[in-house]
Amino acid sequence: MNPLALMMFLISLAIGTTTTMLSHHWLLAWIGLEINTLALLPIMMKTPHPRAIEAATKYFLTQATASALMLFSCLINALQTGEWNINNPPNLMTTPLSLAIMMKLGLAPLHFWLPEVLQGTPLSTGLILSTWQKIPPMILLLQISPNINLTLTVIMGLTSILIGGWGGIGQTQLRKIMAFSSIGHLGWIILILKLNPQLSLFSFILYIIMTTAMFLSLIMLSTTKMSQISISWTKNPAMITTTMLILLSLAGLPPLTGFQPKLLIILELVKQNMIISATLTMLTSLLALFFYLRLTYIVTLTLSPSTHNSTITWRTSMKPQLSSAITSIMALTLLPLTPAILLT
Repeated sequence: MNPLALMMFLISLAIGTTTTMLSHHWLLAWIGLEINTLALLPIMMKTPHPRAIEAATKYFLTQATASALMLFSCLINALQTGEWNINNPPNLMTTPLSLAIMMKLGLAPLHFWLPEVLQGTPLSTGLILSTWQKIPPMILLLQISPNINLTLTVIMGLTSILIGGWGGIGQTQLRKIMAFSSIGHLGWIILILKLNPQLSLFSFILYIIMTTAMFLSLIMLSTTKMSQISISWTKNPAMITTTMLILLSLAGLPPLTGFQPKLLIILELVKQNMIISATLTMLTSLLALFFYLRLTYIVTLTLSPSTHNSTITWRTSMKPQLSSAITSIMALTLLPLTPAILLT
């Protein structure tokens, strides 16, 4: 793709996200989401491949459906109340509006588009899709969190955690695994959206950091399948070790960063006397833990039979990237900051 065109599309992405984040008017927020969607489509199709075009088509149809439902809900809301303000009191259209935004996020059971779309796009586009494109819908959900239905968020959260773990177990494609990982993490975030929006925002920021670190590691290793990453040790042993730790952080194991939001979310659920929800959340998250550990085993504890005994790196050496280093450090070492965050 022409660098100038790519820059224009990336600037449009930034403008769309900024418009949605700064708006207090439903129509402006909807326009920002549409700019975001339309700016990402050419980036998804920059590789002229049928799989990429299919992924872009699926993404467009899903986002258009969610946008239509969102606009319809906003119009009915404006007819009932006479206002377009985002922070209106709850009314009949709050639930359809929430569902439309959750469909844009890719929460289960409205998640079917996300694994297929991620699988059909390059890793760099998958990074944008899994992190940047989640920001505007999540900001809108945080703004309407006082009015949102608690039962809806709990059901969607538990379903997403279950589907995120269950769907990722049988996958061999790393992009699909990251898609189901995204669904599971967003389930944790949505689960306590009504109870503690600040904790939801904090968990969302950590999700973006860990997912960015994982995608940058995959981009540096140029791997999209388990069979490729299993023989990547000779490419860059240090990078593979870091990737293994990031996977364990995504799984939520202490003493890594990913343990922090899960601990705080479980504590919040127990504080709200939602013991059954907390128990179900921990049990269903074991499914995700299984495929993270399996991937960790494949990455570091197996070596290809064709691996030679030479100590000389025979593959193309990779230059270290500052962005990957920074996000990897943050994805692994932020757990000690938990007391400071809890005190703020």
